[in-house]
Amino acid sequence: MSSFKDPSFQDRAAAADRARQKALDKLASRPAPDAAELAARREAWEADQQRLFAERAAKKEETARLKAEKAAGKAADAEAARVAAELKAARLKPASPEEMKAARDARYAARKARK
Repeated sequence: MSSFKDPSFQDRAAAADRARQKALDKLASRPAPDAAELAARREAWEADQQRLFAERAAKKEETARLKAEKAAGKAADAEAARVAAELKAARLKPASPEEMKAARDARYAARKARK
């Protein structure tokens, strides 16, 4: 059975130093990218950034459009509630056929606006 001191601390530290130096040598031996390659990478990065910016702007516009539609739907619901209240009040008195048709048309328009 080997002891816990085998390999010694100095041996482990020396092995770590050798591994670190080997990694640094390997990194230093790689050729540096030329200017054309760097320019191509930069252009590709900028194109990706422009695409992401356009996607984010489109998403913001879509969110704003949905909020506007939701607000319009709430306004239509409020109008329908107002019309319903008027109809309820109008039921107390006899309504003319024209008024009944107008009320029915208002309910129909409100229902269509909610969809």
